Amino acid sequence: MTLASRITMIRVAFIPIFMAFMYLGGGVPGLWMWLSLAVFILASITDYIDGQIARKRNQISDFGKFLDPLADKLLTIAAMVMFCEWRMMPAWALMIVLTREFAVTGLRLVAVGKGKVIAAGWSGKVKTASTMIGLCVWMAFPGIALIAGIVTGVIVVTTVYSGVEYFIQNWNCLWDEN
Repeated sequence: MTLASRITMIRVAFIPIFMAFMYLGGGVPGLWMWLSLAVFILASITDYIDGQIARKRNQISDFGKFLDPLADKLLTIAAMVMFCEWRMMPAWALMIVLTREFAVTGLRLVAVGKGKVIAAGWSGKVKTASTMIGLCVWMAFPGIALIAGIVTGVIVVTTVYSGVEYFIQNWNCLWDEN
């Protein structure tokens, strides 16, 4: 296993710790929410670090290509699930995120079956970064409805935009018989 993949595994290991702190925080400002935020930030930083290491050391692997985006999805969805549990994020917004993730993953699987690789697009990277930043702001100020609304809006808009872009750019993967 490469160093980059080990760092990605650390991000995955942070997820249950993060969720435990979020749960203990109960959605109200305080020590547990700050600890949640700190773990989330550390986990998010590993996303940047593992990518840099993989590129610099030529450690790009199939395992890394699979695990890195999965770790991002698990981390961000874990935070959104907690906000839904506390009735701070509407379930329909989380459902949009989940639908996009499953749809793009399905598209990628179809493409792989046809010998094509769908690389992460710019809009997908913007979606991930804006979601992570937005969730950090939300964890820092969990009781402010305006922040909840803005972050939810940014997440939904970037999620829908990137999902539509993936399908427009790769539509031929679904219908091309070759």
